[in-house]
Amino acid sequence: MKILLEKIQYDKYCWTICCDLQVIALLMGLQLGCTKFCCFLCEWDSRDKKNHYIKKEWPKRESLTPGQKNVPPSLVNSDMIMLPSLHIKLGLFKNFVKALDTNDAGFYYLKEKFPRVSYSKIKEGIFVGPQIRGLIRDGNFKDLLSLKSQRASHLKVL
Repeated sequence: MKILLEKIQYDKYCWTICCDLQVIALLMGLQLGCTKFCCFLCEWDSRDKKNHYIKKEWPKRESLTPGQKNVPPSLVNSDMIMLPSLHIKLGLFKNFVKALDTNDAGFYYLKEKFPRVSYSKIKEGIFVGPQIRGLIRDGNFKDLLSLKSQRASHLKVL
């Protein structure tokens, strides 16, 4: 990535970069793969499975100090990176579905609506853009959610 940035003379032009989370992680100097602190915004612990849907606030990253918490030197200024809205929506929806109770009527509705999608994929919230758009427009899905899930979904976002 460093060589690519040198070849396009990024230092000279300092363009705003619009990219997905993996490229952001590369640009910010975070290690990819199975890392413990893989979020560039906070110190979310990927190995702390028991607290993923219980703990709501993770400490904000105060700095990207090279050598600490999976951080080598950053390749670009973080103010010059934008995240596409589709990636934000996909990530929000995935986390929302993963947090749904498997006994919830909304979860059963997902299984009925997408019969060709395996139970594991539904449980992990693995959907594609058209499926998510279809659910967002589907009033039945929102009606079947429990009150707690409806509050969590911020129906304006979904």
